[in-house]
Amino acid sequence: MAARSIASLSLSFGLVSIPVKIFSATESKSGIGFNLLHKGCGSRLKQQYVCIREDVVVERSEMVKGYEFEPDHYAVFEPDELKALEDEAKHTVDIVSFMPSGAIDPIYFDKAYYLGPDKRGGKPYNLLAEAMRKTGTCALAQWTWKGKQYMVQVRATDEGLVLQQLLYADEVRSMVDLHVEKAPVQPAELALAQQLIEQNSVEGYDPSAYKDEEKDRILAAIDKKIAGKKIAVSEERSEPRQGAEVIDLMEALRASMNQRKQGGTKVASSPVKAVGKPSKVAKRATVAPAPAPAKRASAGKK
Repeated sequence: MAARSIASLSLSFGLVSIPVKIFSATESKSGIGFNLLHKGCGSRLKQQYVCIREDVVVERSEMVKGYEFEPDHYAVFEPDELKALEDEAKHTVDIVSFMPSGAIDPIYFDKAYYLGPDKRGGKPYNLLAEAMRKTGTCALAQWTWKGKQYMVQVRATDEGLVLQQLLYADEVRSMVDLHVEKAPVQPAELALAQQLIEQNSVEGYDPSAYKDEEKDRILAAIDKKIAGKKIAVSEERSEPRQGAEVIDLMEALRASMNQRKQGGTKVASSPVKAVGKPSKVAKRATVAPAPAPAKRASAGKK
């Protein structure tokens, strides 16, 4: 199915204005959804809005939006006024500067969008993309969208331009608040850690090589439930650790190296010396394949 744009914009820098269309680059996959039911009859429950003053259910047709400027005092906006506020927003992405492509810390990255050329925008679009690829730069721009002004990064990929919304400084928490302990690192420990990293290094991230195993596990359990089987609860559960365990770091690193050399595909936890009371480890229950279950509803359907 052809991609559908969510808006038409102008990407501008200097006297150049490039007509573009914007597309969602990501698709949120909801988790496993469970509906709330009435325990007595098993019927679905629905949410309702209740007036806290009159204690009556309010239908959507009777709702308006208001801005609270003082406690319990609101400026009420009509639908046409709200639409006017949105229509007055600038439908442009204004480039303010260019910088090295890796200059922005990914912690500031928010939602991503694709930019595609609109009518008569093909040549300047491709010119800008190629120029950024050749110079190894990205663009910093401003974009007003749905009542908020965003700082955005525009970067060039082999396929085209990507617009990445950026978080403001006050939207990113500081790690200083964590008070991370600065512990000394010994040269031998560092050498082993570096060697372990090198042995587990790959060229890049291949998203198609991974899947949500936890989601698959839950869906398998749901299939068993649909088939009329009871979901078994493990008798042994992992208990929270009482205090931090002190491990022999060098032994742990060596054990990880040996595990890798023996052909393991994942770096798993290995037995190490520990001081203090060891924690119990939960046994992973092996779920036997269930008989062909009844057809279940799509995951995440509310």
